[in-house]
Amino acid sequence: MANAKIIALAGSLRKNSFNHAVIEHAAELAKQQGAEVEVLSLSELDLPMFSEDIEAQGTPANVQVLKDKLRSADALLLASPEYNGSITAALKNAIDWASRTEAGATPAFQNKIVALFAASPGGLGGLRGLNHVRDILSGIGAIVLGNQLAVPAVHTLLDDSGKIADAATSDKIAGLTSQLVEVTTKLNS
Repeated sequence: MANAKIIALAGSLRKNSFNHAVIEHAAELAKQQGAEVEVLSLSELDLPMFSEDIEAQGTPANVQVLKDKLRSADALLLASPEYNGSITAALKNAIDWASRTEAGATPAFQNKIVALFAASPGGLGGLRGLNHVRDILSGIGAIVLGNQLAVPAVHTLLDDSGKIADAATSDKIAGLTSQLVEVTTKLNS
């Protein structure tokens, strides 16, 4: 089998997002295991808010980029900030757009293996929002790993450049990332 193709995505628009730090770290670890990984940025995609009126005029170019990249991937490393106990509007909007299927096209999330992460300065690490992400993705055909990782007090675990510097946290991210690569490789062989 060819190397697992993975999209890494954080559900945050913030420039110095803690969830971006986690997903960048996971992406590097997946690459070290031989996976092909592309990190996407929702802020760079700049997706419009989903509306059937916009969709009726044709799929926006950046939405099509997101759909195509998801369709070509085997798996997804996804970090979701927790906003008011749920997921961000930006992440929900991206999921809503990507889940829209054109005639004859494969659904973007269908049979994608997903590893879920969250990071927060708070004590729960964004854990409450992960259940919402799991429910949404499972409902649109993704295969979400049973294990997930919420990183509390993440702001204390970063170095001066905003990268994960804590060995124990790195090991936990590596564990879930390894599981994603392993499961994806087995299911696609």
